[in-house]
Parts: sequence; C-alpha cells; structure tokens
Amino acid sequence: MKVLAAMSGGVDSAVAAARAVDAGHEVVGVHLALSRMPGTLRTGSRGCCTIEDSSDAWRACAKLGIPFYVWDFSERFKADVVDDFIAEYAAGRTPNPCMRCNEKIKFEALLDKAIALGFDAVATGHYAKIIEGPEGSRELHRAATWTKDQSYVLGVLNDQQLAHCMFPLGETPSKDLVRAEAAQRGLSVAQKPDSHDICFIPDGDTRGWLAEQIDMTSGPILDAEGNQIGEHDGAQAYTVGQRRGLKLGRPAPDGKPRFVLEIRPKENTVVAGSQELLDIELITGIRLSWAGPPVAEAATGKWFGIELQIRAHADPVPARARVAEDDGGPRLVVELMEPLKGVAPGQTAVMYQGSRVLGQATIDTARSTKYQPV
Repeated sequence: MKVLAAMSGGVDSAVAAARAVDAGHEVVGVHLALSRMPGTLRTGSRGCCTIEDSSDAWRACAKLGIPFYVWDFSERFKADVVDDFIAEYAAGRTPNPCMRCNEKIKFEALLDKAIALGFDAVATGHYAKIIEGPEGSRELHRAATWTKDQSYVLGVLNDQQLAHCMFPLGETPSKDLVRAEAAQRGLSVAQKPDSHDICFIPDGDTRGWLAEQIDMTSGPILDAEGNQIGEHDGAQAYTVGQRRGLKLGRPAPDGKPRFVLEIRPKENTVVAGSQELLDIELITGIRLSWAGPPVAEAATGKWFGIELQIRAHADPVPARARVAEDDGGPRLVVELMEPLKGVAPGQTAVMYQGSRVLGQATIDTARSTKYQPV
C-alpha cells in the first residue's frame, strides 16, 4: 500500500512510520505546519507542532530513507481548532482542542488530501487498534496497553475514515518498548519527552490567553440558592468543576471549599457550590457520530448499555444510552449508573462497549439530581 505517515516529530510517530516501512508499504512522511507564527506554539516537551518538531520529523524520515514534506494547514487549524476553541469558551462551554484537531485536521483535512493524492492510508503514532468487523466494516478498539490507550481522542473517526487509517503501535504493550525500538533504530527522538497541554497557548495560561481573545466583564458569583457570594472578572474563563481562582468573599456555611457548578454566559454569571453538587447522573450530547457501524438500537430509540468516558485519561463508568431525535438532529441521552464529577458542556463523551469505541458526542447538558438551577 501507499501510506502517508503523519510525523509529529515525536517518538511514537517515528516508530509507527518505521513499522510501516518494515511492513513493505511505500511510505511518505509529512509534518503539518499548524501556525504561520511558530513562536506562538509551544516548544520542547510542551508542544507538538513547532519548528523543533518539524526538524525532528525530517531527521526521522532521513534515517528511515523515506521522502519528507511539510504541509501548511495553518488556516484550517485556526478556523477549525483555535477559533472553535474561542467560540466554545465564549458560549460557556469547555472544549477539547486536541479532539477537534484530530477530527478536523489530522483525520479530515489530512486524510482527504492523502486520498486525493493517491494514498491508501494514513499512519499515525496513536495507541489504538482497528479491527475488521462483520461484512468488512471497521471497528475502533482500545490499545493493548491501558495506560497508553488513545482511543478516546480518536472517537470522532467515522467508518469511512477508519477504512483508511493505520495505527502500527496499537498492539505494543508499553511506551518503554517503543523508546527502546527507536533507540535501536538510531532515531534521535528516542528519549524525547511526550507533548502535552494546548499547543497554541504558548505559556500555558489558558485564562490569560482567553482574556485577550474574548471581551470579558466582571459579574456575580452566586451560590446554589442564588445568593451572591463573590465577583468574577469574566465568566467565560471559568470551567465546571474549577476550585481555584474563585476568590470568594463569603465562606460556605460548612467551611468546605466551593466549586464551579455552572456558567451562564448570557447573564455573565458563575454559580459555585459544594463538591457533592457536581455529581452528574444525566448527560445529553450533540454532534453525535459513530466510530464504525452504529448499534442497532440507534435507529429505534431504545436504550443500550455502554461505558462512558469523558476525559482522555479518565476511567469509564457504566451507563445506558439512547438516541433521541429533535429539531437539531440526533441527540445522545445518557443515564449514568455511577455519578461523574465536574462534567462540563463542551467536553466529549465517548461511548465504549468493552474495548470497542462505539462513537462520541459533544456534551450539551449535564444534570445532577442534587442541584437544580434557580
């Protein structure tokens, strides 16, 4: 097969490309330039898309003896990831920019261009597995090692995209083995630290960065009963479950810390309360998509059993779900068997059955029986 290897500049993508070469595929490496001002992206271990990373990707391709290209996706990245991030926070939601980058950039824009150029598949260094299901359909599954599993951030992929994806690291039991393999191959990224955090916020100060992008004004912080207990300097900079930075002038009656329960951007109001009020039992989701064929119950509106995961490294919890139709399209309704804390609108809810990823939805509402907004 003709394979395009997406080269982030890290050890995982380098080894994934090497394994694709070993498998006999015709491999071409590509690094995505996501900013026309690379200094605004993080460097060293705190980024994934910098000039330093591009150089590391080039060196890995040179070592493997495969062609290397840099594709400029900066305009698409700004529109689909950065601008979306700002718009979601302005609307009082908490987005996942890495999830949106996977959806819109790494597996939509990149894959579309690769197929147009005659490539059969795109290989990445993600830890996940693709298993062929009945009648040749593809299913997305967790990686062999739970600690490195990245199937959550791939939950946005659909059946057609999975048919053109390749994850050579999916069966690898540990990251240490990947680093050892990279060292054995003479790849200079063997001991390069993992990237983390948001690449387009250079200093990691999300609140400060948002203050430069969104017109924020001060407003009240209310308790669960509607009494003002403090003042914020911009509701959009807060997120559900947040504890630090509230600067409340009135202590809670029980002396315990308060957490953000709700953000009301139209009213420019933040609601804070006790930790127990963060227990969420009911979630609804929009932008529903399926990672492979949907479950049979999706067409009937009947309940089906799942495990739900709301963060990349969170434990899944048992739940049941159904698909409801409304004027805005299909809506996912999830009843949790165990409450989840700090669920924020804008987060991504990924559904599993065992190791299989069923699909995902963007959380629209999260409700607790212990807290009824006033």
